[in-house]
Amino acid sequence: MKVLLTGSTGYIGRRLKQKLLDDESVELKLLVRNKKTISPTILDKVEVIEGDTFNKEALKEALKDVEIAYYLIHSLSNENYKDLDKISAQNFLDVAEECGVKRIIYLGGLGVKNKDTSEHLLSRIETGEILSSSKSVQTIWLRAGVIIGSGSASFEIIRNLTEKLPVMTTPKWVDTKAQPIAVNDVLSYLHDSLYLEVKENLIVDIGSEQLKYKDMMKKTANALGLKRFLIPLPFMSINISSYWLNLFTPVPFTVAKALIEGLKSEVVIQNQNAKKYFPKIVPMSYEDAVKSAIKEIEENQVISRWNDKGDGVWEKIGQKEISKAIFIDRKEEDISNIEPSKVYQSFIGIGGDNGWFDFDFLWELRGIIDKLIGGVGLKRGRRSQCDLRISDCLDFWKVVDLKENERLLLYAQMKLPGSAWLEFKIQDNKLIQSAYFYPKGVLGRLYWYALIPLHYFVFNNMIKSIVKKAKDLK
Repeated sequence: MKVLLTGSTGYIGRRLKQKLLDDESVELKLLVRNKKTISPTILDKVEVIEGDTFNKEALKEALKDVEIAYYLIHSLSNENYKDLDKISAQNFLDVAEECGVKRIIYLGGLGVKNKDTSEHLLSRIETGEILSSSKSVQTIWLRAGVIIGSGSASFEIIRNLTEKLPVMTTPKWVDTKAQPIAVNDVLSYLHDSLYLEVKENLIVDIGSEQLKYKDMMKKTANALGLKRFLIPLPFMSINISSYWLNLFTPVPFTVAKALIEGLKSEVVIQNQNAKKYFPKIVPMSYEDAVKSAIKEIEENQVISRWNDKGDGVWEKIGQKEISKAIFIDRKEEDISNIEPSKVYQSFIGIGGDNGWFDFDFLWELRGIIDKLIGGVGLKRGRRSQCDLRISDCLDFWKVVDLKENERLLLYAQMKLPGSAWLEFKIQDNKLIQSAYFYPKGVLGRLYWYALIPLHYFVFNNMIKSIVKKAKDLK
């Protein structure tokens, strides 16, 4: 059967893509904004259409001859995400009807509409309602709450708070009930939805045991071999909690706030359709899900992270945009006596737990400042300590371009009065390291000039350290 997967560069989509590729009965199509985000090893196995759900012509090409389509799209990173979600879902449904699609499989959030429903969850519910409104296209609407897996936003929050804070002051929402679910179980439900022998629309609530958020924190501490103490504080508002998460976890303020708002109401299962229609799937316990996630992290086997999906900006960044940069700081080092592959391995190892080769305290200070003003900071780290791929987050950078043994291009996602890139390129027996900056107004220019003395030391030492590390590689 021919299957379309949208959101294949997101947290769930990346993992589902591999599961679908392993299914010999599936002929897979992908709808992506940027073809570069698809690994070259996969390109010969799938049909890739460039575009998005706001482009009906691209949608028609993507949904042509498709029997079943996965809708894994959400616009949380945009301020007007509610409106965008509605337009996106309606476009997708309209074109699916036109193309004769038989089934849409949608993953939404667990919860119901009431006065406490968050804007984020409400948008997910409205998306499901739109997709389920057709008389000719069946929709399987899976609803999950807290997804536990290496790299998931929920798990990153709980893990970071548990690891960093021996004593945690917690707001009232830690007593809210939820039914978390392991990411591998979510993937099983999504995959098996292909083969359901039902014709009517279905809403399927999925989750494991019912727990309070404070219980999740305690169980996570147990899995990590830590002892933690929770002190409830009833006066902590949504904004204060969001800033708290922003400071101590990799999640930026906007995402943290959306998640916190959703914690006002319980996210528990409302129906038993999971047991009825998927009797072979037995969700693993919360502790087992945590242990599995920790094992993936420790073994450097994280397939995807919550921040994998781009916000659309970086996807438009390329050589053309870099050429417009007003300020350029370029360093060069001779590498004629070093294998290019070793130099490449050296500079793609930058960031995360590996550090920035030198002056790490300055990078950490810049990350703290970025966090304080609402940016992403350095806490996002890296998905893997030994390899990179296009669209990976790397501290407060995004991997824009990557060519083996040739080039790494990073786009800055920290708060800046302008746009910035950092490039490492192997060319003519030289390592060329370039920092590009396109300022916004006078403030942007003052920012660049103020940093020139720091850049001299940081960037000089960085390129020399990269070369030294390459020489030491075996």
